[in-house]
Amino acid sequence: MIRYELSCDNGHAFEGWFGSADDFDRQQKMELVSCPSCGSTHVAKRLMAPAVSTARKKERRQELVVQAGQREMMNKLREIVSIIRANSEDVGDRFPEEARKIHYGEAEQRGLIGRATPDEVRDLLEEGVEVAPLPLLPDDTN
Repeated sequence: MIRYELSCDNGHAFEGWFGSADDFDRQQKMELVSCPSCGSTHVAKRLMAPAVSTARKKERRQELVVQAGQREMMNKLREIVSIIRANSEDVGDRFPEEARKIHYGEAEQRGLIGRATPDEVRDLLEEGVEVAPLPLLPDDTN
């Protein structure tokens, strides 16, 4: 695709996209290219700066896309963590004990959050207790 800056004989400026330079020429001869403002088919290409894509520009665009994706992912992650926290009981250091009680039917089923050491987590997992860490997000430490 090629983009041209165009103008009509009434001075209206607009742009047009064409499959190739030949495609523009063919459509212009057939009077298929017309001004969107006044409908004039007397259209000419305007002088325009070439769009030069450098490796640095391409890297920057890719970087911006990645940053936007990371922001979106972090926002979704924050939303999920917020929902989990809002629907869970924070039992602090009693987490391993409370998680076992629920697993073995000694306490009502409910969402829990709390703290456990790596050894306690390993023991819970070996017993078949389902646990997962909540991520510590960058803003959580500020």
